[in-house]
Amino acid sequence: MAAPTSATRPHKIIAVADDYGRALKNALVSHLRSLGIDVEDLGTSNYYSVAVEVGRRVSSSLTDTRGLIACGTGVDVSSFANKFPGVFAATCLTPEEAINARSINNSNVLAVSEISTSPDSAVEILNAWLNTPFKSPCPASGSNPQPEDIQSFLDNSLYETPKIGTQPQSDSDSTPPCALYCLAMYREFNPIDIPGGSTKILRESPTSAILRFKAGSVVHAHHHTFGHEQVVLKGKKSVWSITKEERYDLVVGDYLFTPAGHVHRVKYYEDTEFFIMWDGKWVMVYDRIDKKLENGSK
Repeated sequence: MAAPTSATRPHKIIAVADDYGRALKNALVSHLRSLGIDVEDLGTSNYYSVAVEVGRRVSSSLTDTRGLIACGTGVDVSSFANKFPGVFAATCLTPEEAINARSINNSNVLAVSEISTSPDSAVEILNAWLNTPFKSPCPASGSNPQPEDIQSFLDNSLYETPKIGTQPQSDSDSTPPCALYCLAMYREFNPIDIPGGSTKILRESPTSAILRFKAGSVVHAHHHTFGHEQVVLKGKKSVWSITKEERYDLVVGDYLFTPAGHVHRVKYYEDTEFFIMWDGKWVMVYDRIDKKLENGSK
């Protein structure tokens, strides 16, 4: 494998490993320095933080800075590094995989496995990764030049891939969408009428739903087969736990978990909306219990 040329060399490489990849990282750092490549060796730390630090540094770099991370398998560290926008970390066990990663993914973080890779093999992988330009012929393309339509697709992927998981907004909307909005967007829900309000099921078993109740509505003593948790999105309400003999006054942003089988009743003081999740299917059982708790604080 030819040594990397100045045209393909990165401006800088940040290298780090966990305890399982220390020896392999050290061997590759020595090789990089023998090539005259600027290396910042961050040493050894736990498997989570090593990848996070490299991902953060590569993501925020304004120059062609790449990362080298080593662990036992190379898999965990690449997944952590990829949490950062603009980072394309790839675990490569062969030179061919390294060439594909550079050509197709423009990989800027190389993850290597000390368990599966000898130092000599790792040097070959590293050289292949350093020496391969983006969109160049690769084993995946039969070592032929990438077709024009594929090259166009790859060019667009550099800008589109980091946006995956984010919600585009209109120019007039400067408020970031909440996680619940992102979950429900583009889906049309038909509300199910229930006494005093309505519910929209987002997912079933385990169940997620949005519930809405009118001001003044009361849901009498009942329990559920499964435990459930809720977050108030709008309005104000009180939940009386008859089982625990406690009262919870909830407003926007408040969270409450109710264990399975706990009998409770609810009163809504304003038009109220909340997000709720059940551990299983939605099962609601009404109980015949007096109202002594409904009129008091406990």
